[in-house]
This record gives sequence, C-alpha cells and structure tokens, in this order.
Amino acid sequence: MSTSVESMKRRSCAQHILPKLLLLSVVFFVGSTFVLTDCKQKFPGWASVDTVQNIRAADCEVQCRRSGSETLPKGIVSMTSDLEMRPLWGPSNKKNPKSSRNLLAMSVGLKQKESVNKIVKKFLLSDFSVMLFHYDGNVDDWKELEWSNLAIHVSALSQTKWWFAKRFLHPDIVSEYAYIFLWDEDLGVDNFHAGRYLSIIKEEGLEISQPALDPKNSEVHYHLTARLNGSRVHRRIHYVIGGKRCDENSTSHPCTGFVEMMAPVFSRASWRCAWHMIQTDLVQGWGLDFQLGYCAQGDSTKKIGIVDSEYVVHYGLPTLGGSATKKEEAESTEQNATTTDLHGSKQLASPSPHQLTEREAVKKWSYKELEIFKNRWKKAVNEDHCWIKRYQEQSTKPKKR
Repeated sequence: MSTSVESMKRRSCAQHILPKLLLLSVVFFVGSTFVLTDCKQKFPGWASVDTVQNIRAADCEVQCRRSGSETLPKGIVSMTSDLEMRPLWGPSNKKNPKSSRNLLAMSVGLKQKESVNKIVKKFLLSDFSVMLFHYDGNVDDWKELEWSNLAIHVSALSQTKWWFAKRFLHPDIVSEYAYIFLWDEDLGVDNFHAGRYLSIIKEEGLEISQPALDPKNSEVHYHLTARLNGSRVHRRIHYVIGGKRCDENSTSHPCTGFVEMMAPVFSRASWRCAWHMIQTDLVQGWGLDFQLGYCAQGDSTKKIGIVDSEYVVHYGLPTLGGSATKKEEAESTEQNATTTDLHGSKQLASPSPHQLTEREAVKKWSYKELEIFKNRWKKAVNEDHCWIKRYQEQSTKPKKR
C-alpha cells in the first residue's frame, strides 16, 4: 500500500517538475540566442556564432567595452594617453615617468617670445608638462630657448587656442594630468608661482579657477576677476553691474561662478566636461565662460574661484589676427561694427571687408560666434528634456574684449 502511495507521489512530482524544466530550458535557449547574437553583432565580419561558441553568456562583457576594442583582450586595451616624450631606446630618463601631473598649454607667436619664456620657466620649476600651439607657424626660432626640447610644439597658421585645444587636448589624451592651464601668451607672471597656486586650489577645492588680475596694470573685463588686496581666494563680488546687484544671493556670472578665458585652470574632471562644450567650428571660445558653471562638478559658487594671492597681469595685446597700432583705433572700429538692439544685445553691422583690418575682422567675427553659441545653447536646452538647469542665469551684455 505504501509502495503505491509513494509511486503516486513520484508521478505527481514529476508532473509538476517536468513542465517547469521545459520552460526553463526554453528561456535559457532564447536568452542564450540573444546574448550570442548581441556578441556576434559586436564582431562585424565574423562568420557565425560558432566562432565564439566557447564564450559563456555569464562572462560576456563585450557590451561594457569601449567601441573599437571589442575584439581585443581587456588587459591589452590602453584607453588613455599623455603628452610625455619617450626615448627611442631604453626606458624613460625620468626617475618617475609620471611625475609631471599637470599641463600648461598656450597659443603663442614669436612676437611674444620673451613673455612666453618667462611663463614657461615659472611652470617648469613646478615640474609641469608644456605644450605650445604656434599660430604663426614659426617653431624653429624657439629652439634657442633652453627648455624648447622639453615642450611639445604644434603648429597651424592663424588658429586660436580653442581650435588647438579641441583637436589636441582630448580628455583621454590629457587624463594623466590633474590640472590643465590653458593660457594666453600676454600675461605677466612676476607675482605668480605655479606650485603655490596648485596648493591653494587643491586646499580650496576649486575645479575651475584663474589667477586674479592686477587691476592697476591689466586689461580687466569683469570686476569678479580683479585682485582683492589681502585676500587668498574669492568666489563672488558685491557690486552693481549694469543695474544688477551682485550680492550673497547671486548664483551666476558675472557675480560668482565665473572665470575669464585668458587664463583658465581646469581640473581633470571639469576639463572633460568643458572640452565637450567647445564647438568644433567656433574658434574664439566666446560664450564658453558663461556656461562653465555646468562643468564645476558641483555648486559653481563654491567650485569656481579667483586666486588673489597668486596673480598675473593681463596686457590685452592684440596678437592673433594681426596687430593694431593703437588699441583706441581697434575699439573705435569695434563700436562702429556693432549696434545695440532694444534688449541690449550686440548686433552686427555690415561694413565692407576692405574697410576692416585683420584684427578688426577677428573682433567682429567673435561677436558673431558669441551669438551663434548662445543660440545653439538655447536650442540644445529646448530639445533636451532630460537636462537640468543648475542655476538662474543673469542676462548681461558681453564686455568689450
């Protein structure tokens, strides 16, 4: 009697288990097909799934690998690079090949050779890597400088530092560097020390910064970037600008969370963001400064600042694009080349090309690029429904540069 009962139980158990096993087998077969099909799609040109038949679905990590490296063993993939020069034979001469953890990149011309020499020497004392972008095409005349062979030289006629930066400072190329100094050439550095500057921005937690400008000897476009006597770092100003008051409640430029574009300093993370914002076809960089707060890796009123104790002089020399004999002449032409609408926005007039010098044409086009960038930003914001606005922007007219 007991035997027949046990037999009935076994049959009942089998009846319940067998359908489940069949269902699981179907699910596993279908799932394996999808996984293998996806892996096969990652290997274009391969004959069939049979060629990867030994890949186990649980261990297939193809989907997580960077595009282009799917067919390589993970350990051989080198996803980043640097700007360090290597000898043709033997190991690097440096005791620590990665000791240069910061980068100075500048757009330079031979006319400012003396100024650039002073700047580079200051940075080499703090073990920086140096990259020079030669916009006048002249590289050979820099060879007489003792540090020239230590620098990376890139040459392209009449290109700006933002053109160079977009093409030669990709975040994966400069990922070895903690900070990137992307400077103009017309800066006086008698009161600047790169090592002390680094210590300050690290202690203050600044992701984006710039040295303050000596207000007595510099061309200052925004009050925020002028040096405050007796201060180490400042992040905001209290001032009335164009009818708008800058105070503790201000959340954006030109009151706080802002640096100018002649001497910005980016952390590795902030540069990765800023690089993506640089437009390939807009070479002047105008408008970027107004949106850098989104790259501050947090609260821009805290993560962006001006270092007062290490300051520079901004001479404001019109170098790239020709030289004006008198700054007053260039400013006068600039005023004639633009008009102001009822909303305070700069609008382009249309003087004939032969009326403009090269420098004046550059200034005129810079304003045009600013309008293009602002329109692209507005369009991108309207089209991206997942984007989050971090702060309330203040509408202000761009200062003359």
